[in-house]
Amino acid sequence: MPTATMTSKGQITIPKEMREELHLEAGSKVTFIRVSEGHYRIIPRTGSLMDLAGILHDPDRPTMTIDDMNEAIAEGGAASGMQGITLRDAR
Repeated sequence: MPTATMTSKGQITIPKEMREELHLEAGSKVTFIRVSEGHYRIIPRTGSLMDLAGILHDPDRPTMTIDDMNEAIAEGGAASGMQGITLRDAR
């Protein structure tokens, strides 16, 4: 099991085998997520915000109204077996 020692500045070097498995390199960012008291998960944040550029906009798709969106959501819910469930029931 890999181990690391924290320096007086609060820095820890992530062991090589963990860096390789998480695909971390110099400049990579990680997020620490608390899963329970005293236990955290390290999640690599290796993507860039620019990787998301353009994924929401499709110039060839016609603009949808709110009613169109609500109908599509209702159809998707019905198709997944959520018939009869209201927003109030889901809370």
